[in-house]
Amino acid sequence: MSILVTGSTGTVGRQVVNGLVARHASVHALTRNPDKASFPEGVRAVAGEMTDVASMRAALKGVDTLFLLNAVAADEVTQALITLTLAREAGIQRIVYFSVQNSDAFTDVPHFTGKYAVERAIEQLNLPATVLRPSYFMQNDAMMKDALQHGVYPMPLGDLGVPMVDTRDIAEIVVAALLRRKQSAAPLPREVIELVGPDTITGNAAAAIWSEVLAKPVAYGGNDLDAFERNMASRAPSWSAYDIRLMLARFQNDGMRPAPGSLDIMTGLLGHAPRSYREFVRETAASWDAAR
Repeated sequence: MSILVTGSTGTVGRQVVNGLVARHASVHALTRNPDKASFPEGVRAVAGEMTDVASMRAALKGVDTLFLLNAVAADEVTQALITLTLAREAGIQRIVYFSVQNSDAFTDVPHFTGKYAVERAIEQLNLPATVLRPSYFMQNDAMMKDALQHGVYPMPLGDLGVPMVDTRDIAEIVVAALLRRKQSAAPLPREVIELVGPDTITGNAAAAIWSEVLAKPVAYGGNDLDAFERNMASRAPSWSAYDIRLMLARFQNDGMRPAPGSLDIMTGLLGHAPRSYREFVRETAASWDAAR
């Protein structure tokens, strides 16, 4: 029997597939276009769409462990609940679900509340699952290369801070959780694990670190959410731009703080301290230099 990885071509999913292969696991990778997908040798690319019930029933055959990661989408809750219910019908009792930090608290942010609805379903259906709640990805900031090289950190994180987490640490913990469940003789109890970084990063702190590493002034672009939404809506659906705006508003008004003990739990699961934002910035800047 195999592990089915959804979201297999994304930032986290691809690292999870690679990590499982490195641990000699049998992996099925869900993708809309298996012919176009590129996975390590031995990975079975499986055609599927989470709102296509027939394709998901087929994808879940021969699977005893599920990694459920679905991207932020207008029908995200439908995708997740259909997949969970089909997995339950298929007798799958080893599940890792990818949620978000503060899913239960940021009730006005659509994708946070959507993920919490799925968490509630897991609890009410008594599904044996690990629920992972990652914070904001450090790697999101690598996409701001042009602005940073022009001396601006543009993400309006605010002044209270977010415990950004490195996607490599996330993927390591996903792999460990999947294998722990798969290799257990019986289904393990449900658990919730928060995934955070060691530093709570504000907009000004992020700008200061980039300035130090790039050896030139980098200013924080400020907390203007109107400007952020307009800019994002020019490149993405308006619902998505507004959803992210609402998330950033909560960052600015409330901040995000790790729950007590979260870092100790992560360190124990990783076998090393979670990577810092400064480490991430140094490595990212070095990769930009190497690509010149």
